Amino acid sequence: MNISNIQRIMKKGRILRNEPMSKHTSFRVGGPAAYYFIPADEREAAGLIRYLYQNGLPYYVIGNGTDLLVSDSGYDGAIIDLGRHDGTSFTMLGIDEEHKDGILLDCGAGCLLSAVGNIALKLGATGFEPLYGIPGCVGGACIMNAGAFGAEIGDLITSVKAISREGELKRLERSELEFGYRYSSLSRDGYLVARVELILQKGEASEIKQRMDEISAKRREKQPLEYPSAGSTFKRPEGDFAGRLIEDAGLRGLRIGGAMVSEKHCGFIINYDHATASDIYALIETVRERVQAKSGVLLEPEVKLLGNF
Repeated sequence: MNISNIQRIMKKGRILRNEPMSKHTSFRVGGPAAYYFIPADEREAAGLIRYLYQNGLPYYVIGNGTDLLVSDSGYDGAIIDLGRHDGTSFTMLGIDEEHKDGILLDCGAGCLLSAVGNIALKLGATGFEPLYGIPGCVGGACIMNAGAFGAEIGDLITSVKAISREGELKRLERSELEFGYRYSSLSRDGYLVARVELILQKGEASEIKQRMDEISAKRREKQPLEYPSAGSTFKRPEGDFAGRLIEDAGLRGLRIGGAMVSEKHCGFIINYDHATASDIYALIETVRERVQAKSGVLLEPEVKLLGNF
């Protein structure tokens, strides 16, 4: 990779080498990424994507690093980080309270879902409460149609500003995004999400706060939030729940190295005690094998794998 060419594209952004991915994933594991790019705005991101794609160089886009397991040997490619960095266009949020359909939030891909929820509360805008506690960024949530408590972010999206592999900025309407369970056509078509427009409705701030508090309490009660994890490790199998199948297979509390099936919620694999990525991967595969042997259901990981396993 010619860093001089990258520097001509990214004049304001940051370029890092051999950046430990354990600093950037919610599992808190993972070896170094050969190249780590933090573009300052959409123009830099588009130019970077175009250069990498045209030169056949591997890359992966992250926001908050959730739903991602990077191998202990790292990733011999480029990470493009759009999340949580002040001063980039990807953390900026615009508000239109006079929109014809409700209250419009124009969110950069790097806006944390928790931050969007807090802004919605201040505006007295309802509809986002179930998504408030999901530990991720808007862009990634859009690509995978993240959801919780019966709601999905795709239900709120009106349009997306995306960057194609060729570096072209496009506005895509909701009808073009093919939202499904933990799916959108954005992932299939290789788009990078730059901005997302959400429509919320006017509500009562006190009721919104009460609902957010209730959902937060349920999360604390039922989910192992005190340990590093990637949230729900497996997608929900049709007509059932991954956590129930794992528990019925007798796997609650199963450990491999420092990784463990959570005793609080069997659908979570947690970094219990200085786990390695290899520990976590081995436990994921063991759970899949034993659940299939017990119930005949092959669980599909919700966690993405990056690097060599």
